[in-house]
Amino acid sequence: MTEIEHPERNSEGFLEDAWAWSPSIAERIAAEDNLALSEQHWEIIGLLRDFYVKHEISPPSNRLFVKAVKEAMGEEKGNSIYLMQLFPGTPAKTACRIAGLPRPTNCL
Repeated sequence: MTEIEHPERNSEGFLEDAWAWSPSIAERIAAEDNLALSEQHWEIIGLLRDFYVKHEISPPSNRLFVKAVKEAMGEEKGNSIYLMQLFPGTPAKTACRIAGLPRPTNCL
């Protein structure tokens, strides 16, 4: 397997290089959390990747993550309960790790 198929990750499982990400890497990272990615997951992952391209950072907290989803997709998807169902634990941290983005700065 090549480095592209197994890009370097830090001790928390975040990619060292967000540009080394691919959908197959996302599926592998999600599987580590026992998640099978659905269309709903991919919507959020795409939103996060777009956010990163535009702002060059991950949403820095769960609160701002929820706000970004709400602004882009409406209240039905932009709420903590929906996002916690998709990405258990700390949704911003889990979703950013799967999306290949840096660890959100304010997530525990």
